[in-house]
Amino acid sequence: MDDNIQAIIHRIQELEEELETAFSERKEAFEYTIEKKRVRFQKETLRWQKQFRTTIARYLFKARPLVWITSPVIYSLIVPFALLDAWVWLYQRICFPAYGIPQVKRADYIVIDRQHLAYLNALEKINCVYCAYGNGVLAYASEAAARTEAYWCPIKHARRKAAYHRWYNEFADYGDAKHYREGVEKNRKAVREADTAD
Repeated sequence: MDDNIQAIIHRIQELEEELETAFSERKEAFEYTIEKKRVRFQKETLRWQKQFRTTIARYLFKARPLVWITSPVIYSLIVPFALLDAWVWLYQRICFPAYGIPQVKRADYIVIDRQHLAYLNALEKINCVYCAYGNGVLAYASEAAARTEAYWCPIKHARRKAAYHRWYNEFADYGDAKHYREGVEKNRKAVREADTAD
């Protein structure tokens, strides 16, 4: 890979680490800790948060009619999300061991913790659980697909994409026939070592 591209990737990784550090510092500002994957707020903080909670009646009353009309369509996605979740789990259990690809840790992608926020009413908490599950399942499926792509067809696209997964930077350049085969083996090795690098 070109040294300039490698330097840019390295800078992006450093910025991502810096951003994660900044997010971590915000935990102190809002006085919470995480113990065994469970969020814990100080009692005084919970009392303070409850002052900002909207009642369910007020929340529903303020909703526009289009929100009421579209809600069933939004919630209908729970069926494909659950099917995708189950299918990706099964796909990994069957296929990944055959190629030595470590399975994606579902809990790293499906993070449901907003229900601990005292300023949300029960309906808002349900909405947050639903969104966290849906987006988590999509991220979980995306990582499983990304590992599959990195193993079988690690070639960059000719056209620009809206988003890239974490394996994409190491893919062979589009049209680089000379380095393709060695790139496949390098990517397969990296994917097989995914959990040790995570």
